[in-house]
Amino acid sequence: MSAADDGREVVERLREMALLLEAQGANAFRIAAYRRAADLLEEQRPDLRAVFERDGLAGLDALPGIGTGIAGAVAEMLATGHWRQLDRLRGGADGEALFRTIPGVGPALARHLHEALGIDTLEALELAAHDGRLERLPHLGARRAAAIRAALGEMLDRRRALQRRAAARPAGLEPPVALLLDVDREYRQGAEAGRLPLIAPRRFNPGNAAWLPVLHTARDDWQFTALFSNTARAHELGRVHDWVVLYCEDKDHGARQYTVVTPAGGPLAGRRVVRGREAECQAWYASWPALRAADPTPAHRSR
Repeated sequence: MSAADDGREVVERLREMALLLEAQGANAFRIAAYRRAADLLEEQRPDLRAVFERDGLAGLDALPGIGTGIAGAVAEMLATGHWRQLDRLRGGADGEALFRTIPGVGPALARHLHEALGIDTLEALELAAHDGRLERLPHLGARRAAAIRAALGEMLDRRRALQRRAAARPAGLEPPVALLLDVDREYRQGAEAGRLPLIAPRRFNPGNAAWLPVLHTARDDWQFTALFSNTARAHELGRVHDWVVLYCEDKDHGARQYTVVTPAGGPLAGRRVVRGREAECQAWYASWPALRAADPTPAHRSR
């Protein structure tokens, strides 16, 4: 793809993000940030790929009007050809289209891989290629599985090389678990009451119905987007309406992602828990004995 094509694609996606956020009732400043970045990139027309390959994420961040978070989004588009957050707001990532980018994988095989394995990312396909699930698929065979594994390995190696060139983003502060659990509460209550805008997921939605609620909300200096996890695993386990994916941006549009679930066992069984931050959740629940006694799911209230 030429530098002009790269730039045009990035600008179009930034504007699409702004339009989707606007239609779904997101914060006006967040919408304006994406539009401003798109306008500046269209006006200045920098060679984004050259900047990224030479200076990494820091180079993109240094472009006027971009900022760390949007620079990260641009880096993701350049390195992978996709922007996961935009895919979510469109109604879900198109796993078949992603698999068709692998050399030697056509539409029929991409559909077969997506449906038979129940996965929608290149990383998940790479895992299936190495743990034997890929070659055990009907009508595939060891030779073709090996060819896919080799092509996929080269493709992901190139992507990872590009990503390593990006300067590491400072870890910064994370939103406290109380904040994440409160957004989760607002989302699930709004979804249950029918107060939220609905989008039509591309996956697991043969009738193209608009059923997936989406919430955009702000807490302190954080902007949040919340959706149910419309993934193959969530459907397989019957947890679509339990697993909630939270995308959050700090004031510099630095993006983070969390998933909130209800564990079936362990010390936090039956409570809402942020994956990867279980110890913090346990400490938060333990700090509210009176509330915990009165409400079996105290995550439904903010601290």
